[in-house]
Amino acid sequence: MLERPYTILSCGVSIDGYLDAATPERLMLSNEDDLRRVDAVRAEADAILVGAETVRHDNPRLLVRDEQLRECRRARGLSEQPMKITVTRGGRLDPAAHFFTTGDCEKVVYCHNGAVAEARARLGAVAAVVDAGDGVEMFDLAHDLWRRGVRRLMVEGGGQIHTQFLTAGLADELHLVVAPFFVGDPRAHRFVGAGAFPWHAGHRARLAETRQMGDVVLLRYAFTGAEAS
Repeated sequence: MLERPYTILSCGVSIDGYLDAATPERLMLSNEDDLRRVDAVRAEADAILVGAETVRHDNPRLLVRDEQLRECRRARGLSEQPMKITVTRGGRLDPAAHFFTTGDCEKVVYCHNGAVAEARARLGAVAAVVDAGDGVEMFDLAHDLWRRGVRRLMVEGGGQIHTQFLTAGLADELHLVVAPFFVGDPRAHRFVGAGAFPWHAGHRARLAETRQMGDVVLLRYAFTGAEAS
């Protein structure tokens, strides 16, 4: 049996399933009530993972914002902020990105072996660069995170990363927040791409919770029998 973290996939989408609007400006799919919910989920995580494209396009901080939640982490003997993880093939990431410069926490970059030397030269001062071999396989990444002490992982995108975790059967929960508008632009990125998913018409996922938060709604799906409270 693969030793891996309990894994929660989290994202917001438009009604028509898009993660963004194919424009330089970041599309706001959430609201303050949902941001507080996400903050609480982050505070329970040992690590937060996003893909390199999300780091480049959204420039996220991936931080626990609420001081009380940070204090709860300190009281449990944890760092104020969860570990931050990203995955890259070419290593073309800016060391000045918020991912690297914010948060007193460990940052880890899993990189294709052909770009490790360049990535270490560029990012070695701000992150640990891990040689992921010929390609970053999510099974191997999940097991390596377990060995690093990560027991609860939050994955915040983007679509390619979500697709890889879902098709590999490595997701325990999906937190999908739906915003009340359409994007309607085929150039924009969808929540997932094509793939052979374990959940289909003959094997339906279990809807564990629905929650309205202002004008958005959370759909929480449970994929495994190890559902966390």
